Amino acid sequence: MRTVTKKDLVDRIAERSKIKQIVVKDILQRVLDEIVEEIGQGNRLEFREFGVFEPTRRAPRAAHNPRTLQRVPVPAKRTVKFKAGRILKQKLATLAATATSEADTEAATAMAQTGQPSPRAARFKPRPYTPQ
Repeated sequence: MRTVTKKDLVDRIAERSKIKQIVVKDILQRVLDEIVEEIGQGNRLEFREFGVFEPTRRAPRAAHNPRTLQRVPVPAKRTVKFKAGRILKQKLATLAATATSEADTEAATAMAQTGQPSPRAARFKPRPYTPQ
């Protein structure tokens, strides 16, 4: 997994569409600005097949400082919830299936080389069911 920046997206879109990078950058920035503006006004943004951005309000709660174990009040705040659409869900499912097969391949390679399962493979080993 790698981090893709806005510049990476601009470069890719400009190359594929044969539009100057400065124009693509301006358009992308305007789209992002509009998304921020709409969510800031409390509006729900829906991009069919991609997903939905929805502003939500988190209730106030009590947390604790891990160093002192003292209880600390956390105030209410607004945040954004994103729900993936159909196309994005399908892409993520494909990615998950690929990651699983890569982990299986890694485990098999480690087992063949050392005769021992890899630490990563051992971590994902299913545990037997024990009723309580």
